[in-house]
Amino acid sequence: MGNEEAVFFSRILTETTLSFHILYATIGVGVPLMIMIAQWVGIKKNDEHYILLARRWARGFVITVAVGVVTGTAIGLQLSLLWPNFMEFAGNVIALPLFMETFAFFFEAIFLGIYLYTWDRFENQKKHLLLLVPVAVGASFSAVFITIVNAFMNAPRGFDILNGELVNINPILAMFNPAMPTKVAHVVITAYMTSAFVLAAIAAFRMLKGSDHVYHKKALHLTMKVGLIFAIGSAIIGDFSGKYLAEYQPEKLAAAEWHFETQENAPLYLLGVLKDGEVKYAIKVPFGLSILAHNNPTAEVVGLDQFAEEDVPPLYIHYLFNIMVFIGMWMTLLSAVYWIGTKRRWKMVTKKWFRWLIVLGGPLSLLAIEMGWWFAEVGRQPWILRNIMRVEDAATTSGQVDLMLVLFASLYLVLGVGSIVVLRRMFRKNPVERELEDRHSEKGGDVL
Repeated sequence: MGNEEAVFFSRILTETTLSFHILYATIGVGVPLMIMIAQWVGIKKNDEHYILLARRWARGFVITVAVGVVTGTAIGLQLSLLWPNFMEFAGNVIALPLFMETFAFFFEAIFLGIYLYTWDRFENQKKHLLLLVPVAVGASFSAVFITIVNAFMNAPRGFDILNGELVNINPILAMFNPAMPTKVAHVVITAYMTSAFVLAAIAAFRMLKGSDHVYHKKALHLTMKVGLIFAIGSAIIGDFSGKYLAEYQPEKLAAAEWHFETQENAPLYLLGVLKDGEVKYAIKVPFGLSILAHNNPTAEVVGLDQFAEEDVPPLYIHYLFNIMVFIGMWMTLLSAVYWIGTKRRWKMVTKKWFRWLIVLGGPLSLLAIEMGWWFAEVGRQPWILRNIMRVEDAATTSGQVDLMLVLFASLYLVLGVGSIVVLRRMFRKNPVERELEDRHSEKGGDVL
């Protein structure tokens, strides 16, 4: 296997691993917060349905954590095996957030175990709720620290280069790089939003399958409401992300928006296709890109004409960006209609077709997460460490990467199918109606 093939398979394997891991990682970040909100609402309203909601979500969450651990370990392994030159060059700079991510995960896992084990051992639910705080904090900070590593790759700082070697290394400065605030905020908030919409999709699906229990109605109402809040938040952070790109990664913004020439009053192109270097069949928003980049309709926006051709990211990232944005807009609209509709008692929000739209929103939200990560990674090309190290210079020269791809892909297939089967059996064998009856029987027995 030549160097070019090694680079190709290394990229494919890394993309496969990240694409699989990000689904479980997103759920792993967002669901703990949803569990905490459900239990808090249950305590506040003295409502056993919300308490049970937290309990059942926590059981399912354990499965996703287990898979996330395996795939997260695979990513760490592949960083060393597939990108040894990158790790040798920059490993000392980014070691601190990598270590802190591991610490945050163990912090989360320890308290999650205590939370699950002590469920029936707390008479005071408020004290039991406190155990969820470190779980949610640990999950979120796992995302924060690993995203800091990604942000560093986009905006490397905290070191000097002398004769090809890194000197004057400052890990703290490297962590707090210009890309960190918007990237971290966007990753965490979209994880909360996606988890809410995935749980909403499950509740809507159960209702469509004939379970008219109030438990599912409460689950749907809670998750759609929380999803709307974070959808609005992700839109706001997305706007800040666009302005970050305009200032620090203008080539990525220009490629994503098919902005070929530096100009003032820059329009925004939505959808469309490229034919002979021209944008066709697109929705053109006058002044849109100038507003997105600088909050000024007449501002000048740097185009791709300012960059060498070999430094320009692949132009198909335009589609990745558009899919992510349109799904986000759609889910914001859908959740807003649901929330307003339930307040005003619109009949359409209880119709089957509307609930099917909510069910579809679950996989759509996960698709948006995938598109966002592909956009983030591909949009940095051809650099693994922006303006310092190219991808082909960072990769291994091993001839065994194609075999590794087959082995890891097989592992992910087993993990993906296995986790779905386990989750389905877990909840099918113990439906909420039966669990509520059992809890009532236990309470009755305690009284007797």
